[in-house]
Amino acid sequence: MAPPPARRLGLTVAAATPAAALCRDCSALLSADLVAASARARCPHCRSPRLVSHAELTRLTIAHVDCDAFFAAVEKRDDPSLRDVPVIVGGGRRGVVSTCCYLARIHGVRSAMPMFKALQACPDAVVVRPNFEKYVAVGREVRERMKALTPLVQPLSIDEAFLDLSGTQRLHGAPPAVVMARFAKKVEDEVGITVSVGLAPNKFLAKYASDCDKPRGFTVIGRSDAVARLADEPVTRLPGIGPAAARRLAEGGVTLVRDAQRTDLADLMRRFGETGQRLKRLAHGEDNRPVDPSSERKSVSAETTFDTDISDRQTLLAVLRHLSEKVSTRAKAADMAGRTITLKLKTPDFRSITRSESLDGPTAMAHRIFAVGKALLMAEPEGRRYRLIGIGISGLGPLAAADAELLFDPARTRLGKAERAMDALRARFGDDAVITGLSLDDPRRGRRR
Repeated sequence: MAPPPARRLGLTVAAATPAAALCRDCSALLSADLVAASARARCPHCRSPRLVSHAELTRLTIAHVDCDAFFAAVEKRDDPSLRDVPVIVGGGRRGVVSTCCYLARIHGVRSAMPMFKALQACPDAVVVRPNFEKYVAVGREVRERMKALTPLVQPLSIDEAFLDLSGTQRLHGAPPAVVMARFAKKVEDEVGITVSVGLAPNKFLAKYASDCDKPRGFTVIGRSDAVARLADEPVTRLPGIGPAAARRLAEGGVTLVRDAQRTDLADLMRRFGETGQRLKRLAHGEDNRPVDPSSERKSVSAETTFDTDISDRQTLLAVLRHLSEKVSTRAKAADMAGRTITLKLKTPDFRSITRSESLDGPTAMAHRIFAVGKALLMAEPEGRRYRLIGIGISGLGPLAAADAELLFDPARTRLGKAERAMDALRARFGDDAVITGLSLDDPRRGRRR
């Protein structure tokens, strides 16, 4: 069945008569009558059909931006031969899918899917090893463009963030809807990737909206249409409602959001406690959480799943060194350092093992991260096989406060200077421009001493 006209045009139309319309390509504000009069409406200025109409369009100030299939989009941007083929970014056959392009998703490939299942679903896919340093650089470029719009930017991950554009209309000479349309087009034209934007009165609705029409979406949800938009969604679309909570709600007769909307608050609280109260608010599109720029990530980590289980200590240490370098690179890119270092291991029977140690002060140096990880690994029983190894830092703080003790330790100062020199070379010539001795043993690099 053909989609309704509003869907074909990428429109989000409120139940009430729209007060304004927006062209997503030239950012012109238009008369809503133009959109309402024809299913084939086009912008009178640039002839674009990509029009958005909503009764609250010029009054909404909370946006959520989500980069579309981010890792895959960056790889397609940098390699034109990948543009029209399904692309999966991830590890070897025993690894998992980090992300995939929309062509691969058509075949049923999804993030976190085991790689062998992904290749069964889409055997023609091109698998690309992830280059996280490159993704961090692109993510930072997009984020800097967000910060130019408003100081109230709350990152959720490398490729998505909330923005609060309250009070910025005078600065930009346009309402937030126009500012976000300009932003999305500039990212596409100048950075070379696409984003989807959700515009709403609060964070929950903005994030929900950004996921409604991907890729290249621009969806507007206001207070007037929130209840109707949410009604037919499963309760798992509400934040914090995972499989376990959904099963419990289903036992109480709540499977769709409309069930929570219709059920009396006292009854929900009697059956589900505080979860019932929260459920009722979210079901009606209510969310009073502010956009908080200080609510940053809690950890920085890197891990890898092996094609075959590994027990050899030297090989594990080589991989661990390489992962420590990745964590260091990501932490420095985010201007962060961590006080607690955590080693993650997974056995062939999928049992997870985590070991942590806290330092006297925060660090972002690869050699310090590796030193702690090595000690934690060496304390584990020798000969045990692992299918996964990872390392990360938490207890994050500003990079400027990291590794202060290096100033008073000549040996560590030399290591610190050497590491900063390697960082500079990698930034200029690529990740493999400088490889430390242990990293040469990393079997995933295809070379051995």
